Amino acid sequence: MKIEKLSPNRVKFTFDVTVDDFNHALDHAFEHVKNDVEIKGFRKGHVTRSVYESKFGVESLFEEALNHVFHHKFHDALANEEYQLVGDPKPIVDFEKVAVGKEFEVAFEIAIKPEVELPEYKGIEVEKFDNTVTDEEVNERLNKLAESETVLEPKAEGSLENGETAVFDFEGFADGVPFEGGKAENHELEIGSGQFIPGFEEQMIGMNVGEEKDVNVTFPEQYHAENLAGKPAVFKVKLHEIKKKVSPELNDEWVKALGRSEQTLTELKEALKKEVETEKSTNNKNVALDKALKVIAEATKVDIPVEMIDYEVNQALKNIENQAKQYGLDLQTYISLTGMQEDELKNRLKEEGELRILNSLIIEAVAKKEKFEVSEKEVVEKYDELSKHYNMPVDEIKKHLPENLVKTDIEFAKAVNFIFDNLKFV
Repeated sequence: MKIEKLSPNRVKFTFDVTVDDFNHALDHAFEHVKNDVEIKGFRKGHVTRSVYESKFGVESLFEEALNHVFHHKFHDALANEEYQLVGDPKPIVDFEKVAVGKEFEVAFEIAIKPEVELPEYKGIEVEKFDNTVTDEEVNERLNKLAESETVLEPKAEGSLENGETAVFDFEGFADGVPFEGGKAENHELEIGSGQFIPGFEEQMIGMNVGEEKDVNVTFPEQYHAENLAGKPAVFKVKLHEIKKKVSPELNDEWVKALGRSEQTLTELKEALKKEVETEKSTNNKNVALDKALKVIAEATKVDIPVEMIDYEVNQALKNIENQAKQYGLDLQTYISLTGMQEDELKNRLKEEGELRILNSLIIEAVAKKEKFEVSEKEVVEKYDELSKHYNMPVDEIKKHLPENLVKTDIEFAKAVNFIFDNLKFV
């Protein structure tokens, strides 16, 4: 195997293919193609090699045989520890020299993970942040928790107000004619939620139970039903019931009913304070790191191979396509609903992907330069942490995440913490 560095991020591997190598590859190629060949006098998949070659020629096996050769030679290249290969290889072969009974060369070019020339990454100045949690923030979190425990109860008296839920019948008419999807009975709607056509909910405010009313609206120009888009309509509405939100009384009994570990309101507030403080600390740390990485990135010298960026973009597109499928949509329809063109989305994904790669390369380079070591104890603790997080046995986790990747993750985390610990807060 001969290795030639063509540029800072591209290498060429050249391999000798011996007579035995190519004969073995031809055997493999024949076994692969014979099942698709039909020749009179032979059952499908049972034609002999000599008969096949007399009819189609041994050259018909060359392409499949060369694919087999490249596959094995590429794995030999992956075993080389001098370079980290990225992307797909570009095969190179002189077909005029490919022949049975003769040695020849094959080669391929491939991108490699680039070398990173780091600037000074210690002592970067970032704005000092404050993780102090105020009583107002604790009460806001407490009220959100209480809001999630609210229930709807019938309103005994009074008219419909904003924020209350109406139970009503309605039927819509456009040009005096009922339209499809414009009728429902005992429909529940929170007034002010904006779920209905603009102006509809506002006109219901002030209605009393049992009251009937005509609600006049105009469908939006961009309405999904084209036959109604931009048209005026009248909805005949009858209000049956008004429901209002009833929040729980914030006391020790309510806290116990939550099923949390806290038993008193005081304990709950203290726990919520710690939750907010942890979130603030994590968020502030991430903001500071983002600013620091931006400063480092601006002065970092690195030539990112286009293959790395293309891979990031393709993975992001696959994720978006999977999201679209969950909604029963194809990729093009899903993209159109975002209000972007496909090229616009790809450009945005490219920018985001390039930034992720750059930050990752920087952190990896810091880890390498600082020579962080990972102990066996740290690996065991990481597997235990992942096991608890995913509720899976450690052995099962190891099948999906080998030890070398776990060590890389730990080194990565150490580098991130090192950058943060060496920031200068001003």
